[in-house]
Amino acid sequence: MTRKILILDGHPAQGSYCEALTKSYAKGAARAGHDVRVHRLAEMTFNPDFGTSDFKKAPPLEPDLQAFWDDLVWCDHLVLAHPLWWGGLPARLKGLFDRALLPGKAFKYNRGKDMPDPLLKGRSSRILMTSDTPPVFFRWIYDSSVKKQTQRQILKFVGFSPNRFSQFASMIKSTPDQRKDWLDKVEDLGRRAA
Repeated sequence: MTRKILILDGHPAQGSYCEALTKSYAKGAARAGHDVRVHRLAEMTFNPDFGTSDFKKAPPLEPDLQAFWDDLVWCDHLVLAHPLWWGGLPARLKGLFDRALLPGKAFKYNRGKDMPDPLLKGRSSRILMTSDTPPVFFRWIYDSSVKKQTQRQILKFVGFSPNRFSQFASMIKSTPDQRKDWLDKVEDLGRRAA
């Protein structure tokens, strides 16, 4: 079954290993016949600051954010590659979510309900996170906090499920062979749209 896959390179700079991961995933997905669209955070122009305390006064989406939103609605599978910075998402990537995932579009508040209804149901995701933090520290010392934030508080909140997660670490200690092996594994994930 072919899928409509949106890939977001969530690293705010060009030439990162996140970019290499997204290229490998896209290569595998395209070879398997999936329909693939790619956005690169480093190439997008938008103000990441929501800038108001009232959703009703949300600033209009700049063209790059609108294009991302349109492709998010189009896709049935999202692939997000991002680095772990200071235990969380890069600020610009968080700003993309702050600006693009708006009530009435990504979720809907309902009177009398504690949680809003997700409006992007029927989509799955794969998170590809790079970090210098070793996996054991990420899980046991830092409680996988950014994984929980991205999977549960962002993607699941708006309807994405299941949300799979892959960590590539420790980048600073990885060898060229290890990095090539990771790219091969990600290319295989792309072929399977997993």
